[in-house]
Amino acid sequence: MLWATRTWAELPKDLAATELAAILPVGATEQHGPHMGCGMDTVLADRLCAEVAARTHVPMLPTIPYGCSLGHSRRWPGTIPLQPATLMTLVKEVGEGAYFSGVRRLFIVNTHVTNAAPLRCALEMLRAAHDDLMVALFNSAQLSARVRDVHFADAEDWHANNAETSLMLATAPEMVRSDLMSDADDPDRTQGLIFAHPVNRTSKNGVTGKPSEANAANGRLWFEWMVQDLSALVMRGLTETPPLDHSYFETVQA
Repeated sequence: MLWATRTWAELPKDLAATELAAILPVGATEQHGPHMGCGMDTVLADRLCAEVAARTHVPMLPTIPYGCSLGHSRRWPGTIPLQPATLMTLVKEVGEGAYFSGVRRLFIVNTHVTNAAPLRCALEMLRAAHDDLMVALFNSAQLSARVRDVHFADAEDWHANNAETSLMLATAPEMVRSDLMSDADDPDRTQGLIFAHPVNRTSKNGVTGKPSEANAANGRLWFEWMVQDLSALVMRGLTETPPLDHSYFETVQA
């Protein structure tokens, strides 16, 4: 169910079979400590959504590999950041293209924390432009209580931590330098702070959390939880209708 492999003659049938729905994965390209590849967020978005697409039969649009990663600064090589307005515009235009291809239910799946704000703005713009388009935004680390608990177990402001490293060991082991994991731990220094500081001022090596505790067995279990919980949300979305049938463009007459 990969949009990029389908033809223009096949996509209308694909969409009709799943209530005109599509999944848009959004990742990032940014440093993930000394032990993990810079494309971690994108790899997770791609593999998670591909598995969900296979289980739900909802077509998956090509994964966006860049995100709003400005907070990682220029201290460590590897981060390719988009401005928030750029990501917002990009996703809005992707959504427009999907709409004119027949999509009426768009599930945006985000795997990078600070993509959330510009993606929410893109959602608002798409929803306001198209009265018959419903848009959902899912942040992968918060898909359910059990998924959230795993991600936040070793740090509140986590990054390249136990959860992310375990997920890569399970799904893309080539992304992890296992021999560097044991020395990559770095504590969360954000507790009690008033301001949101960039990563260069909160982490010594780009990590926040305990990648030394990561293992593939946990990663396989946690990835399955994420697939199950995201699939359940998508399936619920296939039958949801607005609580009230009022047009966005209709003005109430006195």
